[in-house]
Amino acid sequence: MKILNVEAVVDNIYKVTDFVDEQLDEAECPLKTKLQLELAIEELFVNIANYAYDSETGMAEIGFEIENDPKTAVFVLSDSGKPYNPLMKEDPDVTLPRRERPIGGLGIFVVKKGMDDMFYEYKDGKNVLTLKKIL
Repeated sequence: MKILNVEAVVDNIYKVTDFVDEQLDEAECPLKTKLQLELAIEELFVNIANYAYDSETGMAEIGFEIENDPKTAVFVLSDSGKPYNPLMKEDPDVTLPRRERPIGGLGIFVVKKGMDDMFYEYKDGKNVLTLKKIL
């Protein structure tokens, strides 16, 4: 697994997206899938940067590997912030007119809808979120 460790601050989003792009380019990822994964990782990293550590700053780790049969991109995001399982967040009611929906909450929903598989665990004092997308 290839690993990127960065301070969990929004200013590091370019380091994260460069890492993601490099890995997906090496894996010959189709453009549509690449865009879905880029959006997902960006959304999740920004959430870690903004919410995981409250007023403090901590680290985030992004891991990447390819599984075969079928060829699948696997990203693992982890942080030592407060425990939070984004998969337990209730999906927004997207059938409501836009003006009636509460602000926010679409990011995790979009991530969940765009991935083939996701799972969360809190292990050894870390939030660990795994995303899988078939290439």
